[in-house]
Amino acid sequence: MTEAVVDSKTEVKQATKYVKETENVAEKYSVLTVSKNSSDVNMNVGEMPSAAFTAVPTMKTVKKIQFANTEDKQEFSKYPTKAGRRSLSRSISQSSTDSYSSAASYTDSSDDETSPRDKAQVNTQGSSDFCVKNIKQAEFGRREIEIAEQDMSALVSLRKRAQGEKPLAGAKIVGCTHITAQTAVLIETLVALGAQCRWTACNIYSTQNEVAAALAETGVPVFAWKGESEDDFWWCIDRCVNTEGWQANMILDDGGDLTHWVYKKYPNVFKKVRGIVEESVTGVHRLYQLSKAGKLSVPAMNVNDSVTKQKFDNLYCCRESILDGLKRTTDIMFGGKQVVVCGYGEVGKGCCTALKALGAIVCITEIDPICALQACMDGYRVVKLSEVIRQMDVVITCTGNKNVVTREQLDRMKNGCIVCNMGHSNTEIDVASLRSPELTWERVRSQVDHIIWPDGKRVILLAEGRLLNLSCSTVPTFVLSITATTQALALIELFNAPDGRYKQDVYLLPKKMDEYVASLHLPNFDAHLTELSDEQAKYMGLNKNGPFKPNYYRLVSLCSVSTRAGSQNEFSMNFSRSLFALFTLNTLKNLLPKMESIASHLVVKQQFLK
Repeated sequence: MTEAVVDSKTEVKQATKYVKETENVAEKYSVLTVSKNSSDVNMNVGEMPSAAFTAVPTMKTVKKIQFANTEDKQEFSKYPTKAGRRSLSRSISQSSTDSYSSAASYTDSSDDETSPRDKAQVNTQGSSDFCVKNIKQAEFGRREIEIAEQDMSALVSLRKRAQGEKPLAGAKIVGCTHITAQTAVLIETLVALGAQCRWTACNIYSTQNEVAAALAETGVPVFAWKGESEDDFWWCIDRCVNTEGWQANMILDDGGDLTHWVYKKYPNVFKKVRGIVEESVTGVHRLYQLSKAGKLSVPAMNVNDSVTKQKFDNLYCCRESILDGLKRTTDIMFGGKQVVVCGYGEVGKGCCTALKALGAIVCITEIDPICALQACMDGYRVVKLSEVIRQMDVVITCTGNKNVVTREQLDRMKNGCIVCNMGHSNTEIDVASLRSPELTWERVRSQVDHIIWPDGKRVILLAEGRLLNLSCSTVPTFVLSITATTQALALIELFNAPDGRYKQDVYLLPKKMDEYVASLHLPNFDAHLTELSDEQAKYMGLNKNGPFKPNYYRLVSLCSVSTRAGSQNEFSMNFSRSLFALFTLNTLKNLLPKMESIASHLVVKQQFLK
């Protein structure tokens, strides 16, 4: 009985001691933190409140680090302490919605509110012919460019092969593209090939500030920063074009804004340009409009419809980056989500493939019956947006058109619906109609806005309707290497073409050039091409070295989606084509009996072109 009482008293004492220690945990860690950050690092443990150290091991005295000279101390200061690394990690985690290379923690936050237009910055060469967020970020931007070069071996290979010849010597290129580490590799390749370049951004959210600083540090006049206003955007374009003692003779554009500005504001400069290279659906559409109106006074190369751009950048790039952009901004889980993708071109195909693979229930809207049929045969429902808008969890536009998602449809969306755009232009979603007094805008993350209706409904708008993947995330470097190599070759072709080869019109990239770009990237996969024998080449009517497809050949064929050769659906489509051709031929024969041969030629040519 006595032993039981003693044990009971012992347990009570131990419990009391545990409670006291528990109560002092917060105070203990608080004091420890103060000690760690105190300027007097030699403070003895005994000087601290004893209550904070109940049952805590004695701390060792921390000694100050002695430096031999000031230079050693500055070198040491470049590297963060453990506490610094932890805060850096938290900073990067909190800004995960920014592009990987935005590196908010490397940016001097005191300058964030100051417009770069109001800053006086000079690079180490003494030049001030640039306007970036912070020229001091150049060193970090250089590291990112070096990382990008490792996965852009084909473009670097092209640089090494042609560097001695300087095929762009005398070229003065003004560019308007996304300013990323991958674009920087392209710009530096153009400079290495002899060109002078001035550059600005085609999107107000896609610029990587440290990369822009790195380019400015090397002497490339860059006018861009992330988060520009509309006024800043056009000011930057004007600064690129309108500079004393320098006049552009080549244009590399993404979206057509630069081309439009030069055409409208500087018509004399536009007439003297030797060529335009355009890589987006929107920009190409603008060029064809100018050509149709007879106002295109220079030859232009349509890179967007080249096979290497359509099949790789548009398809494979978007297949990966759509998920990255949505995950970074919304942390969404795709399994079971209802998603509608507006447009089933190459961008739409890439988006749908990725979303479907993660378990999303995907449906398509389309205006083109051919693309709609492809969507059906790939297993997607083709619907009208107005029919399904109330049930959708995510709405993605990728058409290149305007007002694809209207205010009426936005009003009918359910609470929490995510709306974003994968097309180049910000016209696909009617964002302007959302800036009305009855709606409230709430910024919840970088590039993420909640649009709140009077009844409390929230619609999540990403990047204010601008290009999602480059505004909110990054894109695969290897794919951009393919597009950048294509752009470089197009510039070389237009600049060096003899007079008369290209007229004042829009041209597709020659098939031989497409094949060359592809061949440069095959070594990355240790791929080995099969070579035609002389007999095989003669049988097919081909040159052994290519091109292996005629210029009118499209690598995207309707029958390619068939699951087995010779299926009934495939036969039905081919048979329908034949009937249509016969019907057209007979109609022409009846209407124009004296022009039978011409009619036959036209029909056959038309079928080949299709």
